[in-house]
Amino acid sequence: MTACDVIDAALVERVWHALRDVPDPEIPVISIVELGVVRSVDATDGGVRVCITPTYSGCPAMQAIEADIRAALTRLGIGAFSIETRLAPAWTTDWLAPEARAKLRDFGIAPPAETASRIDVSRISPLRRRREVECPRCRSVATALIAQFGSTACKALYRCTACGEPFDYFKPF
Repeated sequence: MTACDVIDAALVERVWHALRDVPDPEIPVISIVELGVVRSVDATDGGVRVCITPTYSGCPAMQAIEADIRAALTRLGIGAFSIETRLAPAWTTDWLAPEARAKLRDFGIAPPAETASRIDVSRISPLRRRREVECPRCRSVATALIAQFGSTACKALYRCTACGEPFDYFKPF
């Protein structure tokens, strides 16, 4: 390992640390790292490259996320950087960090009830199947789907029949 390798590794770690403090614009209780949007950070000959993957290709928050990344890197004093958006592989809720799932629940959003990799969507929408979605407020599974889309396209709207409260469910995909 050379001195340059050590410097590059330290720089990459500083960037990861800074990005862990960048909140998702739509769900500010989780960071873009916990959400799994930040896929990689690399030291390059010219500075730093951050690769991101949107939660879906039309995500309206991506411009805000890129601006927040630029601001975080600028605060670190990194003058030369690039932000690369990768659409493949497609983002999946399987990339949510475990702490993000807990934070979603505490914020009032039910995290995905299953891993996306286990959903067979070849014949029917996974939201049309009967599933137990736990209410993030009272933890009851006596819940009902109200609408396939909630406050954002990546969430569905449910109502808890036990406590009567509506809540968003982060759809597995």
